[in-house]
Amino acid sequence: MGLGRVLVVDDEPNIRKVLRLVLTKAGYDVVEAEDGVKGVDAIKRSDENGLLVDAIICDLQMPNMNGMEAIEYFHSQFPSIPVIVLTGKPDILNAKALMKELGVVDYLVKPIQSEQLIAAVHKAAVHKALRGHVFFAT
Repeated sequence: MGLGRVLVVDDEPNIRKVLRLVLTKAGYDVVEAEDGVKGVDAIKRSDENGLLVDAIICDLQMPNMNGMEAIEYFHSQFPSIPVIVLTGKPDILNAKALMKELGVVDYLVKPIQSEQLIAAVHKAAVHKALRGHVFFAT
């Protein structure tokens, strides 16, 4: 059994390939989508509760449906799934807005080191797991 499942939404095939290889080697199952439309389709298609994923990695600049639109959908329909932005065109103001308004848990800039990617996904998966549990002080 793997560490969890990650949905990677990016229009660059080489980026998806590298992310899949790094995350698979780290113990994650990876589902890929080439744009926001395919990412939304992937998360809706699994069952009525959506694709069971522990984190979503999403680019911002994509054709058909950009990352901002996809993230808005993910946040509105599946708010418990943490989203990590991975972009080649960083924008600090946009990053702050995404994190504050749409619950983005991390904002990473391409190119990214494998260790940084794995740490961000692990943090997101733990974040999701903790949100699903209630802890009581004794």
